[in-house]
Amino acid sequence: MPQIHGCDAYRVVMARGRRPESVLVRLAGGDAVGWGEMAVPAGPGDAGGAWADIEERMGPALIGLEWERPEDVSAAADLGAREAAAAIDTACWDLWCRTRGLPLAHALGGTRTSIVTGARISPEATLDTISGRVNQAVGAGHTRVTLDIRPGWDIEPVRAIRQAYPALALVADAGHAYTESPEHLDVLEALDSYGVAVIERPFPGGDLAAHARLQLRLSSAVAPAVGDLETLDAALSLDAGRALHLRLDRLGGLTAARSAHDLAYAAGWDVWCSGSGAFGIGQAAAVALASLPGCTLPSDVSDPAGGPVFVTPPVRSSGGVVGVPLTQPGLGHGIDEERIERLATRRMRLSA
Repeated sequence: MPQIHGCDAYRVVMARGRRPESVLVRLAGGDAVGWGEMAVPAGPGDAGGAWADIEERMGPALIGLEWERPEDVSAAADLGAREAAAAIDTACWDLWCRTRGLPLAHALGGTRTSIVTGARISPEATLDTISGRVNQAVGAGHTRVTLDIRPGWDIEPVRAIRQAYPALALVADAGHAYTESPEHLDVLEALDSYGVAVIERPFPGGDLAAHARLQLRLSSAVAPAVGDLETLDAALSLDAGRALHLRLDRLGGLTAARSAHDLAYAAGWDVWCSGSGAFGIGQAAAVALASLPGCTLPSDVSDPAGGPVFVTPPVRSSGGVVGVPLTQPGLGHGIDEERIERLATRRMRLSA
């Protein structure tokens, strides 16, 4: 059985002292290395405790671990904090695929050669700025946009976007901000009347029954927040939605995300993916995940603009399409290790 003999971690920020920032994980085994990435949570604390989890528990558990497949690592190493587990699980898949000369997309069961892309529109102060951002996204070829909404900032921006782009796939991410009050239900039904494709996270995540009742009222798909397979099982059994947003950091990595895809696909739900982190490795992993056959909605897989990217070639959308790398093993991208070493603000190295 192969063994993991090295686990390194690097904390990198877009610019010193500023977000976004990520923790990158490098695993070494045999003659190959694998990489994973996690976005550092925006709240207080040092990467939400994930760094300490990697350094003190998860990393040491990996050293000398014998494994045949990436799924074995998740079971044997007791991966904990979901963000850190996502980075380590992705690095295991990358290492395993590079050792065997397999493209990651094929190893996961992907069938697509290219991914249609979407874009997320950050909260803006005015309708004019929202319209400008959506115009930029559509001009770049994206065929789906996700708009953050909240009570009092929902119907008007959706109406403006729909009037300008009648055919654009639109996801409204409510961020758990709504309730089943008559006023809020009227708003959600109004969004439905504007042809919103998905209403994401309308209610608090634990209230799947409320999501199920809302889904009965809407033609738009409801997408409850799913952080583990048990929650997804419950959502499927309650008919608490018809769409699933696969986020590697939320689910804890490629192993769990692939299983979630399989469950949602079998149930006939629409699926889309997004990467974790700002430096390209998380996006490359999301491209492989989005190549799975059930990923029917455009995915957020291209690199964020404006900062350093550590993968070659970069994960770039061209006319709203990202190619799935199938001629190189693993993530299918070269990793600029020298640049990571140079720009890292913190480093951790464990070896056998």
